[in-house]
Amino acid sequence: MTQLYSAAAAPLVCTLAVLFKMSLSVDHVPMLLWSTQRSQWNPDTALHEGHIVSAQELTVLLQPVFTQNSRNLILFLHDTEILQSSPSSLVLPAVDCEATKYLLSFLQESGDWKLTNVTNLGVSQLEVNTSEPNLLVVQLQPLVSGLNEISTLEAVAENEKIIGRLTMDLQERGIHFSVIYTAVRPSRISRRIDVVGELRRQLMATEEEDSLSYPPLNVTTGNDICILFYASNFSLKANSSVLIDLTNATFVMQNVDISSSECSDINTTLSLKYTKPVNGISSLEIRFLMTNKFYGGSARNWSTLDSVEIVQDGEKFAKFNVSVISAPAEYSFHCQLVGTSNLYPARLIPSNNEAKNWDVFISKLQIQGFNIENNQFSYASDCTGFFTPGIWMGLVTSIILLWILAYGIHMIMQLTTNSRFDDPKGAALSVPQTE
Repeated sequence: MTQLYSAAAAPLVCTLAVLFKMSLSVDHVPMLLWSTQRSQWNPDTALHEGHIVSAQELTVLLQPVFTQNSRNLILFLHDTEILQSSPSSLVLPAVDCEATKYLLSFLQESGDWKLTNVTNLGVSQLEVNTSEPNLLVVQLQPLVSGLNEISTLEAVAENEKIIGRLTMDLQERGIHFSVIYTAVRPSRISRRIDVVGELRRQLMATEEEDSLSYPPLNVTTGNDICILFYASNFSLKANSSVLIDLTNATFVMQNVDISSSECSDINTTLSLKYTKPVNGISSLEIRFLMTNKFYGGSARNWSTLDSVEIVQDGEKFAKFNVSVISAPAEYSFHCQLVGTSNLYPARLIPSNNEAKNWDVFISKLQIQGFNIENNQFSYASDCTGFFTPGIWMGLVTSIILLWILAYGIHMIMQLTTNSRFDDPKGAALSVPQTE
């Protein structure tokens, strides 16, 4: 049976790999559905090339999940990319992101499921009560942006092992189930058609910036939002070994407690509490402390992120001072990279010994703790200053070239000609030594 599954999976894995490479749009993701019951989906189900499955069409395609006998469903969620298959499979090359965005909510409303969030990816056996419908949500390991191709393939292979281990365990126990394997958001992958030819990158070309694939986290007081927080990647590393990715838990699944957050006109604290984010850590709290002060030099109020605090298991306290994270009080703050690395434009500087045990990585951070209007971010003040390294290099190079030009013109102006010339028909020209 295992060999049969592997043999059937190979062509579908290749098919999905091609689909990812050929992906041009940023508003849809592939989805793969399979089941231990061979008659679950019609293998002849065909979709037109380039067709994007809408939310309504996806509802129809998911109906066999709700009518099966076992009523056990596993939802594997990846942050960007997906690959997997099984004998009874349905491949949807392109599903509208608006449909996958609310997939979990739709599944919960479509049946009386017992919801279980699997956060420990090292577990070898899933707890399944076969007497009632089960919905198991497994958050797979994210792919950190910036990895090379080899590292990305290794990360995908590791997720494949996790899926294989969990599904094989259910099969060995004789439990029938269906699986939905999809991504929360699409990958930002440039078009690659190797068989046609290499896509040449033009000078000054830039990738199209993807829009927010999920809404920002918000903290409310009454009916008003007082804090907005967004990041495309929110990760920590403990003791340089344990990676804790909080992106999905914070923004997608929102398995985070923000009840300890505080808002006022002067001081604002964003408190994020997580329960068992990884093995070995029972609780984790991250606090962002912001202040709103008036500065006479600029004659206006400025909001500043003063510090970031990490509390592990209620006792280990780490504090980081923050550099260059400030904006006019009416604006939000945005920065492409924020973290503990010296290479980041906005740094988190450890202020005690416990903080040295943590590495923080936040990409595309946008935060606002004051003067939020219309429940959305205000104009963003970016951490990149006006004089970027490129501008400085251009200025220095221009100054050097201007100096060379000025020196050359000065030397040319100093050239003089003789006041008298030798006449071959007259007497020889005699120049006294005194002249």
